[in-house]
Amino acid sequence: MKVILVNGSPHEHGCTDRALSVVADSLRENEIDSEIFWVGVRPVSGCIACGLCRKMCRCAINDRVNEFLDLAEDADGFVFGSPVHYAAASGAITSFLDRAFYAGGKLMRMKPAACIASARRAGTTAALDQLNKYLMINEMPVVSSCYWPMVHGAKAEDVLKDEEGVAIMQTLGRNMAWLLRAIEAGKAAGVNPPAPQPRPMTNFIR
Repeated sequence: MKVILVNGSPHEHGCTDRALSVVADSLRENEIDSEIFWVGVRPVSGCIACGLCRKMCRCAINDRVNEFLDLAEDADGFVFGSPVHYAAASGAITSFLDRAFYAGGKLMRMKPAACIASARRAGTTAALDQLNKYLMINEMPVVSSCYWPMVHGAKAEDVLKDEEGVAIMQTLGRNMAWLLRAIEAGKAAGVNPPAPQPRPMTNFIR
């Protein structure tokens, strides 16, 4: 089994990456493979509402989003990480997730996922609330930890000094591993995920 850890920071090896690496180490200790996927520093366009993704389950803008969706198809779980910018997730990961979930949400449906945030000081809970909404609209089991999944530090080495933050990331990895095994055991026993159901669209103005 494999978990994709998405780094939504402009710094490939900054605080967010360090937190995700702690999660990856915990997964490895529990015999779960992982891969850190960096969104990168090239501009990530927002959704242009062209609708082509409905035909091909990929985005018409062929960039890192489609590279991620290629991995997502075979992945078993996800952790999405972001630094805090203005008490919110980074602009890059926001545009990235808007398009990834709109184009390829069905590739991630019913797969366990979690979100983590990294900040120098504050804004983490607001960023986590924003990120978790992608999971909760897509029928993804949300993996929790022993506290809200956040770390603090101004540079990567600071993260490891946040002892509680490190423990939270380690617990998150263990909980993800346990849930993946529980789902695997359930499937082996004939317990399959529920089929998608049609959702009525009740616009406020009709």
